Amino acid sequence: MIPIRDQTPTRNFPLINYALILLNVIVFLFFLMAGVNQNALVEKYALIPANFTAHTSLASFRNIFTSMFMHAGWAHIIGNMLYLWIFGDNVEDRMGHFKYLVFYLLGGLVASLAHVYTNPISQIPTVGASGAIAAVLGAYLVLYPRSRILTFIPLGFFLQLRPVPASIVLGFWFVLQLFEGFLSLGGPDVGGVAVWAHVGGFIFGVVIAFLFARRHEPSSPVAW
Repeated sequence: MIPIRDQTPTRNFPLINYALILLNVIVFLFFLMAGVNQNALVEKYALIPANFTAHTSLASFRNIFTSMFMHAGWAHIIGNMLYLWIFGDNVEDRMGHFKYLVFYLLGGLVASLAHVYTNPISQIPTVGASGAIAAVLGAYLVLYPRSRILTFIPLGFFLQLRPVPASIVLGFWFVLQLFEGFLSLGGPDVGGVAVWAHVGGFIFGVVIAFLFARRHEPSSPVAW
């Protein structure tokens, strides 16, 4: 299933979400222009689990956040930014600009730590915003479970565009990540994808959104 857009309007301009998308694109274009220096940039700013576990320091945590804005190719950044564009604006609308920014960055942090925990000796550089975006997806599932997502559904050799409930689209995505995550235990990441970062980020998003929704529930009327 390939989501295209959701059908839930926002009340406020998603300033932070658009800024995050723009920053990711700028960093990606800068990386492309680096030419022969790309490998050096990856070694310096990507998250490498083995380095993190061997030498945990401020620089190690810095790399968690710098790696969140780096991408490995056009398909990688287009896919990530599509999901952020579809789902991030509504989560920001519900949380507010500053809280959404903090939530996004913490989601990326938790996702990265989940990846390090499940791949502590991996020498493979990890880049991409998908861990933080997974947190956004988890939050969207909690905050907008009945929202309809326009989705391309493969039917044989054809794709049909259908509105699908967010609970199905995001639930299917999470189950797929969880399945691939269990397949990857004891071995390298499936297809070079940090699936446990996706799982960790998604669960973080679900928990935080649930607590946020509970805290902002309308108060029950007082009986006189």
